[in-house]
Amino acid sequence: MLARPGDASALPSLLQRLATKEEGMATAEYAIGTLAAAAFAGLLLALMRSGSLSGALQSIIESALSV
Repeated sequence: MLARPGDASALPSLLQRLATKEEGMATAEYAIGTLAAAAFAGLLLALMRSGSLSGALQSIIESALSV
């Protein structure tokens, strides 16, 4: 039996369906993780393009290769 939109007896069944339904949760978690990874990559890219950090990293690599 289908409940009408204003029917009060439809509320418990609606709450039950909403409480047990977890479809799409993994997709949302992957989306948030992907956004966080992209933001972190953007931050690293911005840091690497700055002159002072790039020079410091280059000197570390040169000293490591000269040993």
